[in-house]
Amino acid sequence: MKAMILNRVSDLTVNEHPLDLVDIPIPEPEANEVLIKISVCGVCHTELDEIEGRISPMSFPVVPGHQVVGRVHKLGTAASKFKIGDRVGVAWIYSACGKCNFCLDGTENLCDNFLATGKDVNGGYSEYMTVPEKYAHLIPAFYSDTEAAPLLCAGAIGYRSIVLSQLTDGDSLGLTGFGGSAHLVLKMVKYCYPNTKIYVFARKKEEQRFALDLGADWAGDTSSTPPVKLDSIIDTTPAWKPIVEALQFLNKGGRLVINAIRKEETDQNYLQNLNYKDHLWMEKEIKSVANVTAKDVVDFLNLAAKAGIKPKVQVYPLEDANLALLELKQKHIIGAKVLKIS
Repeated sequence: MKAMILNRVSDLTVNEHPLDLVDIPIPEPEANEVLIKISVCGVCHTELDEIEGRISPMSFPVVPGHQVVGRVHKLGTAASKFKIGDRVGVAWIYSACGKCNFCLDGTENLCDNFLATGKDVNGGYSEYMTVPEKYAHLIPAFYSDTEAAPLLCAGAIGYRSIVLSQLTDGDSLGLTGFGGSAHLVLKMVKYCYPNTKIYVFARKKEEQRFALDLGADWAGDTSSTPPVKLDSIIDTTPAWKPIVEALQFLNKGGRLVINAIRKEETDQNYLQNLNYKDHLWMEKEIKSVANVTAKDVVDFLNLAAKAGIKPKVQVYPLEDANLALLELKQKHIIGAKVLKIS
């Protein structure tokens, strides 16, 4: 089968072709696994972090990609959840141990043996992949393959952020950054909490306008002061600066949820501006989002289909994965980027 392989850490500003197109054997499913013939795979900022060495440890060589949509092609000997031909998706969570306290209470995203798709095991930049059947999910008929792929990461992690924010209808919600995940969060909140007002902090004027067009009640720069105190804030940026600035606008007892896999070290000096009285006092909380659970993916896909939430997509052939990644790094973004594989 054809696959795009990452063999080593590489700086995209120096090497614009970090992935190699290769032929590798089609994998065989283990007893509780399914073999998926992949149709499309979304391209995510996390792949940039993997390629450029900001996420560790990594397994090399590895096939990246964790927003996978395809059809069940073969069943393992003990697999019974799906039938041949079912359309399924695979997200960041590839597997967990199933036995630890975290797995048993439904937070397998915190399992010490958590494996990430396209990082710890081969992912979706290929024609086929295997996955434990528990972590493959039926795709609602409402979506085309290309529309479904981006929902498996930005949408699912956005959904978990809303759950962790403990938002209730009528609360005031702040969003710092307004990219792929945040704009899906806004759509979900408008659907689930119609009386909640949404305040967006974004650097670029076009992002602010986009937020207002989607129904935000206010949009401004990351250092702008919103008209009200915020009961919850969801941060989707890789930087510290927007967090420190937003914390001063958090209401008493409010909660900041950080929806990011990492924060930039170059921006870390901004933490010196953190002031206990202005930023943290009055029982404010900070919560991070780590990965997603299988339930997050299923619940979000069903909610998104019911709410009619669809992403804008830009499609590339598998062979142009390097180009899609480079454009993502250079912020040439027209909707979510998706690789067409079969």
